[in-house]
Amino acid sequence: MTKQINKTTLKYFIMKKTFLILTMLVFTIIFSNQAIAQDFKGLDKSPMDIASFPDNYRISEKVIKITYSRPQLKGRSLAKLAPLGKKWRTGANEATEITFYKEVIFGGTAVKAGTYTMYAIPGETTWTVVLSSQLNVWGVYFHKDENDVAKVSVPVKKTEKNVDVFSIAIDKDMTIHMGWGDIVLSIPVE
Repeated sequence: MTKQINKTTLKYFIMKKTFLILTMLVFTIIFSNQAIAQDFKGLDKSPMDIASFPDNYRISEKVIKITYSRPQLKGRSLAKLAPLGKKWRTGANEATEITFYKEVIFGGTAVKAGTYTMYAIPGETTWTVVLSSQLNVWGVYFHKDENDVAKVSVPVKKTEKNVDVFSIAIDKDMTIHMGWGDIVLSIPVE
């Protein structure tokens, strides 16, 4: 009888282990499938972009790199999105960041090598472009004037071609051009 109980007990344990292993296998398959099937966001409405100097990707030794988001007018007025006399984040989402890899003259103001946030204050005929040492900020909501490193007055130029998507480019003379709507701002950098 002892042998019979041992065989029965052994069959019971084998069936129990088999059931447990199969149950674990089913749960593993179910949950691993959900872990693999991630939901990725679509393209941001104001995608991030980079402008750099030199702009050739084969040249790794940059002098300037600007990381910014590119809002779109989509039929809206520039004055509504970047109101006159109010601080504007110079792009969308996070504050625009500009990195100088060496000391430069930014619109006539000496600026040390480093990373700064860049803001603008729109005006009718000139915009004030501000560099701040305050980093990792969202928009201009937390901007503190005491962290400003440079404030440059930049004349507004009208453009014939409307620029729907905010854009920043740096030309071969190291001048930073920002265009949106019917305006272009040009900031010389030496």
